[in-house]
Amino acid sequence: MSRWPASLDSFDLAILAILQRDNTTPQRLIGEAVNLSAPAVQRRINRMEQTGVMAGNVAIVEPAAVGQSITIFVEVELESERTELIDEAKRQFSAEPQVQQCYYVTGEADFILVITVADTGAYEALTRKLFFGSNNVRKFRTFVAMDRAKVGLTVPLPG
Repeated sequence: MSRWPASLDSFDLAILAILQRDNTTPQRLIGEAVNLSAPAVQRRINRMEQTGVMAGNVAIVEPAAVGQSITIFVEVELESERTELIDEAKRQFSAEPQVQQCYYVTGEADFILVITVADTGAYEALTRKLFFGSNNVRKFRTFVAMDRAKVGLTVPLPG
């Protein structure tokens, strides 16, 4: 039995490992590393993009380098967990550029948000908009990151 989805073989996983380290690696070099031709690598990358295995191709920006030096984690508890209100909260949180990540979770909190802002004034303005301005937010708790000890976007791959 395979340890990964049938649609991904060892070549795909090797390609993904390289792209997660450096998405600008030329396909020729990827091909040499995984023992495939550059056109074969391109076909596999295209398939993984089309099937949603690869969700996007982005530059990872250091927040402090662009004046967004404060990372905040927020637990949000809703008044009502009706489906339409949960969906509305997801839309509202996801629409804010400062909200880097939004998770609908189990436990006491309904959502965990990861927010990046320039300063506490920017965070206060965001809380007024997202939390105090919502009839469906019962309470929220804020945790300010003291240090970015590890931040990663790579997904551990089988093998």
